[in-house]
Amino acid sequence: MSENLPSNTIDKLHREVSQIITKARNTVYKTANSEMVKAYWEIGQKIVEVDQKGEQRAEYGKGLLKELSKKLTIDFGKGFTITNLKYMRQFYMEFPKGHAVRDQLSWTHYRLLLKVVKDEERAFYLEESISENWSTRTLERQINSFYHQRLLATQKNNRELIKQEASENKEELQASDFIKDPYVLEFTGLKQNNKFYEKDLEQAIIDKLQDFLLEIGKGFAFVGRQQRISLEHEHFYIDLVFYNYILKCFLLIDLKTGKLSHQDLGQMDTYVRVFDETIKQPTDNPTIGLVLCSEKNRALAKYSLLKNNKQIFASKYFTQLPTIEELQAEIERERNLIEMEHNFKEEE
Repeated sequence: MSENLPSNTIDKLHREVSQIITKARNTVYKTANSEMVKAYWEIGQKIVEVDQKGEQRAEYGKGLLKELSKKLTIDFGKGFTITNLKYMRQFYMEFPKGHAVRDQLSWTHYRLLLKVVKDEERAFYLEESISENWSTRTLERQINSFYHQRLLATQKNNRELIKQEASENKEELQASDFIKDPYVLEFTGLKQNNKFYEKDLEQAIIDKLQDFLLEIGKGFAFVGRQQRISLEHEHFYIDLVFYNYILKCFLLIDLKTGKLSHQDLGQMDTYVRVFDETIKQPTDNPTIGLVLCSEKNRALAKYSLLKNNKQIFASKYFTQLPTIEELQAEIERERNLIEMEHNFKEEE
């Protein structure tokens, strides 16, 4: 009987039934995950309540968790180690209001979030995880690469440290809100102190394009590499071109393995002007140009076209994950230079 059925009918039925099963399984998984997160919050609440009634000593707390872990492991198997119980206790303490716990995130998400010390940072990563649908691997990478600190430092440099700028009170998004400094490109596999060529960096980014899109931020889509633009009989080749659907504009990236130079900035200025004249559509906003360099010269940036151009940026990149000390030193150095410039202007 089945031999007489058209193959396309069987395939269509199989596909539709598979979709029903997959949807049901996903719903079951999400529901189960949400319930377990709530259960862990309640367990944390019970532990804290007993802690508060107890002797308030470290030895008391250790003994309590040790005994509870033994009994729960016998009853329910793995998942109730002393470490996990500590996380549950911390989970309740950091999220004392049960309604603040979001069911879109898994327990692994929350365990990663609990490692973030500052409330503001933790809230940022929580909201980004939900809005951008970050996997636990992505969330861990963003935390470890100090994504929040780098983004915040850039925005502060552009908005908060120079109080007289009108842009500070504007609610509309600007190009500077989307450009970070520095960028962390550890996923390329290139070593920070080893010699490599710009084409090697470009190829490594293309090979790990999804990771690079995650690093450059929200709303970016890849357009092309080595894109040719022409002006009369002269041709220019842009390393990487992206489009941001939030800003509604193109982003041109030029990769440099050495120190930032006047020529690099002048070249990017040319790219942006030609691109705007020949490629940009009337409905697009002005094109952004970004020179990614291994060493950024702050003084050069101050006295170059970067000073008054709000569409061209220069950012430093790391090909290895910086330590928190290295990152803080980099951010502090930028902050101090901007504050010095601001103070100098006030004295004039």
